Amino acid sequence: MAVQSKVEKPQQLTSFGYALAGALGGCFSTAVVYPLDTIKTRIQAAHTEDADEDLSELSVTSLALKIIKEDGFLGLYRGFAATMLNTFSMQYAYFFFYSLVRTSYIKRLAARRPHGSKAQPLSTAAELLLGAVAGALAQIFTIPVAVIATRQQIGSPHRPKKGKGKGKEGDVEEEDERDDSFLGVAREIIREEGVTGLWLGIKPGLVLTVNPAITYGMFERIKSVLLVARAKTGRTDTKLAPWTSFLVGSLSKTLATVVTYPYIMAKVRIQTRSVDDDTAKEEHTIPVHHGYHHKRGHHPGALDILIRVWRHQGFVGWYQGMGAQILKAVLAQGVLFMSKERFEQWALAIMILWYKFT
Repeated sequence: MAVQSKVEKPQQLTSFGYALAGALGGCFSTAVVYPLDTIKTRIQAAHTEDADEDLSELSVTSLALKIIKEDGFLGLYRGFAATMLNTFSMQYAYFFFYSLVRTSYIKRLAARRPHGSKAQPLSTAAELLLGAVAGALAQIFTIPVAVIATRQQIGSPHRPKKGKGKGKEGDVEEEDERDDSFLGVAREIIREEGVTGLWLGIKPGLVLTVNPAITYGMFERIKSVLLVARAKTGRTDTKLAPWTSFLVGSLSKTLATVVTYPYIMAKVRIQTRSVDDDTAKEEHTIPVHHGYHHKRGHHPGALDILIRVWRHQGFVGWYQGMGAQILKAVLAQGVLFMSKERFEQWALAIMILWYKFT
């Protein structure tokens, strides 16, 4: 009986359980669409200000074929391990903090509510605020892994040079072999930028906390409306069907992506440092990407990037690669929402086993 009571004790998920379920679901959905993630990152970081840039090469199909031709099929999975680590840590941190702050907020509201009165669904504004707080906390703790994963996906075109050698055509620059491993990229970033380089893009990252906030806020709001409408028809089930969750999740993520996309693009350019080359071209200087000659911490911010893109490409430039971003985000988010309850069940089972054997 003692064992029985120990197994049955975790009847519902805690903040830890919801975080685990969200992290597992996030990893699964990201893995399903990972090639798209690599492609959209390449598109976002690409230089298109030059007049001779062939924009047709930035389509999803063209870029996929180019990557496969140059790096093989595995080229579509560059940085996969780092991205999975980033996804797990980010999703875990987000769901943990979101569950924590949301539960705390609901308890505070319950304490102020008159005894016997019925609890009301949270307002859209409250859901957005709670999501933003959770997203900001998650960003601060997990962005170093995101920076490393992004550099790995790009393949970092900024490689150190050995010097110049002689070829048939004259002087030819030779490239050093570069350590593309997780730790190798981390060491390179720290060598170039210092430890703070691991937090490149933190400012636009904090602004982008409104993205998951909009996504989950809209999802919860639409879900509440659907469940209330269902209750009026006499149905008492409190869960959405998987395909309904997929559609609602996709709609929510599309809206969030359209609203925040310019900052998403700017963040990628900051983290890959492709923006340094843009600045060098405008100032007619040569960017120093390696060694201690680089002045650390002085890079164009997100607003600088958006102003430059506007000047060269107009409003359309702010949405370079948005098609790939939405396709990837919608598929991943839809899969996540559709499988979320399944992963919650698995997380509860893991908690029960953990409680049983500890």
